[in-house]
Amino acid sequence: MRKAVLFLAMLLLPLMSQAQTTVEDLDADFGARFGLSVDKKLMKGLHLVADGQLRLTDDFSTFSRWEAGLGLTYKINKMFKVGAGYTFIDKTNSTGVWIPRHRVYADGTATFRYGDWRFALRERLQLTHREYNNTYEHNPYLLALKSRLKVTYKGFDDWEPYGTVEVRNVFNDPTCSATWNTTTGKYTNYEFTGYNDAYVNRIRGTIGTQWSINKHHALDFYLLGEYCYDKSLDVDKDGPYLKSLSYTQKFNGALCVGYNFSF
Repeated sequence: MRKAVLFLAMLLLPLMSQAQTTVEDLDADFGARFGLSVDKKLMKGLHLVADGQLRLTDDFSTFSRWEAGLGLTYKINKMFKVGAGYTFIDKTNSTGVWIPRHRVYADGTATFRYGDWRFALRERLQLTHREYNNTYEHNPYLLALKSRLKVTYKGFDDWEPYGTVEVRNVFNDPTCSATWNTTTGKYTNYEFTGYNDAYVNRIRGTIGTQWSINKHHALDFYLLGEYCYDKSLDVDKDGPYLKSLSYTQKFNGALCVGYNFSF
């Protein structure tokens, strides 16, 4: 974990040189996620996929997020598959207020087979829209790339153990320049410089297994862990002037169950 923090800090060094920044202490939470997926074959290689998810956080005590999506996937050949879709997300903020988000995405997956092993690399580009009262602090249109490697073992009849590692890169967080005054302990000469800050803000890993009950029904059981690293800006929206610039750290763990129906 310390190596990951050091790597992220090196990526952010140019910004940190312009302003006094702090990295907050690591917070941790454990919860649960419940998923549902329906896969309809439209024609050879082309599938319509509908899915949804519910999330519990704060040690299973808070219902914090739900989402529903619809997408298409097309298998070009045994090695390559592409997809695109839309997801509606409703999520609580730090004060418990529910705020909707709209996300569109496009992805490509390359799969390599070696005996009973499958290695799949997926690259997903996504754009997420959310309304913000202060656009100096947040970009209403957040662009990110998620790179995921999945390893699956298919040597059993009904069970498919797997593991994944995923890295998310944010491309367009807000940037600014400011001078930290050591005498007053405040920022001066603040200037908003656009939406061009790019950095790794999440590393996620899972380990689990899928149980194929029959041809149409399957259950998915997995354990998830993720390290999140996010910029936190406090900027006066009427001024504007910079009050603080920090980075939050959080580790999320979750027990997850999913149901998949295909026809």
